[in-house]
Amino acid sequence: MDKKKIHLLSGGIVLAVAIAAAVFASCTASQRREIKSTVSDYTGGLKRRATLYSSTGEVIKVYEGKIDITSNSENGAVFFDLNGKRIWIKGGILVVEEL
Repeated sequence: MDKKKIHLLSGGIVLAVAIAAAVFASCTASQRREIKSTVSDYTGGLKRRATLYSSTGEVIKVYEGKIDITSNSENGAVFFDLNGKRIWIKGGILVVEEL
């Protein structure tokens, strides 16, 4: 490839990144959450720590890794995939932190 084509390609890449950054920076908080949710859906989750507590506040179990979370508001259940395993939680208090 000659230098002119390389410069043109490099300029196009820089321009695309700048446009993407400007669009992302002008998003509302709700739009940013939606983007993050979509990325999570397509990449198998986000790096998170999920801590399950008993009703008395004792830690029952801590899960950490790339977690994709879904909740069922009808019965209060939460389930997520971690390392290829489906984990279903009904009862207790689940606190999820993004790492």
